[in-house]
Amino acid sequence: MNDVNNGTAFAFPGQGSQSVGMLKALAASHAQIEDSFREASGVLGYDLWDLVQAGPEEALNRTAVTQPALLAADVGCFRAWRASGGAQPAWMAGHSLGEFAALVCAEALEYKDAVRLVARRGELMQAAVPEGEGAMAAILGLADEAVENVCRDSAEGEVLAAANYNAPGQVVIAGTKAAVDRAILAARTAGARRAVVLAVSAPSHCALMRKAAAQFAEALSKVPLKTPAVPVIHNVDAGRRSDPGDIREALVNQLFSPVRWVETIRHMAGWGASRIVECGPGKVLTGLNKRIVDLPCVAIGEPSDFDAAAGFGGN
Repeated sequence: MNDVNNGTAFAFPGQGSQSVGMLKALAASHAQIEDSFREASGVLGYDLWDLVQAGPEEALNRTAVTQPALLAADVGCFRAWRASGGAQPAWMAGHSLGEFAALVCAEALEYKDAVRLVARRGELMQAAVPEGEGAMAAILGLADEAVENVCRDSAEGEVLAAANYNAPGQVVIAGTKAAVDRAILAARTAGARRAVVLAVSAPSHCALMRKAAAQFAEALSKVPLKTPAVPVIHNVDAGRRSDPGDIREALVNQLFSPVRWVETIRHMAGWGASRIVECGPGKVLTGLNKRIVDLPCVAIGEPSDFDAAAGFGGN
């Protein structure tokens, strides 16, 4: 097992990176993938790997299923990485749900506890806003301040806010459906290259999630947390935390606060990261990260990518 590689930072993807059949090729050569899903299945009471591989897509995209599925995928990839001799990264972060995978891999949170937590998190998020009453939209081609102005001017007394600062010129907004619809039109008028509703089942990272956050705090209070063995950068403020109580607070606040991904990746670079590895299915974060910093950014969800990254990040 290699020692910590002080130039390697790991980024764990969240919702939106799931797909039917994900990680099938990587699982064929790395048993840790299916093992991770098998453990999660034992907690959940259904075969999570079978659902991910066979679908249907509608079932996988239910928030309460998507969240444990991506947690299992992210953690399985990390276990495979380490078992293959990949370096322990010097920093970790996760996009929204991916923050839980980061905490598991940083040894701050037990995996089975995390499976229970994210399944509960998904249930609470789905129940917080009746289907069809909330929405999220991606705004491309406007500066952050312009998007914030659009949200302020389009809210009209309803909930509407920037939810994900994903990359320069790419901000996701969330709120009531009517307010998001108004914001889409306003963003186009303001010169946005694109402004489109996202296919999500719950409006995350806005004030509509405050009720879910309060309920999630209760579930989180029953789960042991430890100081991370590797620094984890949190979504709410791109800051690091060592105290378990502070970590709990960050995880609760994350539900109704924006994901500050641009700041997170820039902080990693500022602290000395020389490469960023996306640990999980897909390449969503890799695309974002390349737009944020001028560093090598790779994904390890496919066998060829995994082998190449293990060489570049492991010695």
